[in-house]
Amino acid sequence: MNSVMTTTSAAARGVSHNGQNLFNALRAGFPETLDACAVETDQGLAYSWRDLERATAMMANLLESLDLPAGARIAVQVEKSVEAMMLYLATLRAGYVFLPLNTAYKSAEIDYFVQNAEPSVVVCSAANFGWISKIAFTNGAQHVFTLDDDRTGTWLQRAAQCSDQHTVALREADDLAAILYTSGTTGRSKGAMLSHANLLSNAQVLHDYWDWRAGDVLIHALPIFHVHGLFVALHGALLAGSKMIWLAKFDAKTVLQHLPQATVFMGVPTLYVRMLAEPALTPALTGRMRLFVSGSAPMLLETFTAWRERTGHTILERYGMSETVMLTSNPCRQDARYGVHGSERRGGTVGFPLPGVSLRVCDEQGRECTAGEVGAIEVKGSNVFCGYWRMPEKTAEEFTADGFFKTGDVGKFDADGFVTIVGRSKDLIISGGYNVYPAEIESFLNELPGVAESAVVGVPHPDFGEVGVAVVIPRNGVQLDAASIVDRLKSQLANFKIPKHCVVAAELPRNAMGKVQKNVLRGKYRDLFWSGT
Repeated sequence: MNSVMTTTSAAARGVSHNGQNLFNALRAGFPETLDACAVETDQGLAYSWRDLERATAMMANLLESLDLPAGARIAVQVEKSVEAMMLYLATLRAGYVFLPLNTAYKSAEIDYFVQNAEPSVVVCSAANFGWISKIAFTNGAQHVFTLDDDRTGTWLQRAAQCSDQHTVALREADDLAAILYTSGTTGRSKGAMLSHANLLSNAQVLHDYWDWRAGDVLIHALPIFHVHGLFVALHGALLAGSKMIWLAKFDAKTVLQHLPQATVFMGVPTLYVRMLAEPALTPALTGRMRLFVSGSAPMLLETFTAWRERTGHTILERYGMSETVMLTSNPCRQDARYGVHGSERRGGTVGFPLPGVSLRVCDEQGRECTAGEVGAIEVKGSNVFCGYWRMPEKTAEEFTADGFFKTGDVGKFDADGFVTIVGRSKDLIISGGYNVYPAEIESFLNELPGVAESAVVGVPHPDFGEVGVAVVIPRNGVQLDAASIVDRLKSQLANFKIPKHCVVAAELPRNAMGKVQKNVLRGKYRDLFWSGT
């Protein structure tokens, strides 16, 4: 089969890019009864759709009262709250550019982001006001506000004085709506510029593809400084006029408590592992649930299978990134009328390219790979970002001559068109001239008795250039022997793929979204074989 898969275009499916502000499209999804509950929190608070309408209007009016320049960036580093979500919507409503920042970032990182993005407004937690305001004002920000997760702060105090009537700012489809900084695993973080059209097209496609409906109830347990929680989950619920159960942080017991009242849950694999550890997880508890979605990191086949056995539900895995929002998805509709796209959800795959997304897999010479061949994943579509903030040369490097974005991910199609992600191109290990894909080694390691999970990284070696180092995490109560693990691999894999060193560790370093930080592991074991001197 041809390795380029293109499904029905977004335009053909009614996706409109008529210059409408993204907020207008989200607001159009609100139900007619604005006094119905829109958000219920784990603190017992309830917000109506009218509350969202009025509060975002007041916050948008506050932003407009500040006399900000066109395209002003609004940088936000606060704990998760409904008010923080409202601030995001208000930024869209007022026509400015939202810049979410991970709450784990420290002073050096914040200093870089503020220098690079030059926001006009910075909103932070009150506890961090002292050092963040100094960074902000030093780098030219005009305004710094505070916002805490207990509904306090100068941002809310000022907004309370503003009118609750507001006319949504007119914006063109290509105007920026948000800048998301990538994780920066290689070099400095890059700001991915996402337009109103990028975000709207993806939200509308997912609305249809995942069968969002007004009666859905979403358990929102993800951070809102990341694509998964801020765009995929939030936009999905708002566009469908669906109620959200809003959890400030993920807690397995709390999520299970709310499952009987919900229909949709989105999480990263780690969250599913934690819920599987709860004896209360049963088919009866998930009886009302319609859809479980997983992404942001690879899910072990063992977790995928265990979830189906414990609950009767099959997790839908999908694939996306900061620069593109969602790219592929396993089928949502289990319906033969949709052909292979209505077939089963396959563990270990991320499904098919979404409508409007062209996805191809190419080898190092740029030739399109056939089914089963591993290569670089490249994509094109209305969801693909506008480029990297103030990095025109880097932007140009990341696109092909015919307009495909080079994702940096390595993967393959199978004969039915399902996409499997093999790993990141930067994770590729070239050992003695041979290409070694860490994900392949990890799949074998994870099947060994007593192994909970693993990570393989490449480090410098004086003879082979690079070799693999395996970091293996044992199951609870299991003692693992590193030498025995390597011996087991030797009976299953070619010798050039065998890690030259194996470490048994208590845990793997992860970021806030549960992704293993392989850059941290590479740094830790970089000098294991060669000091580089």
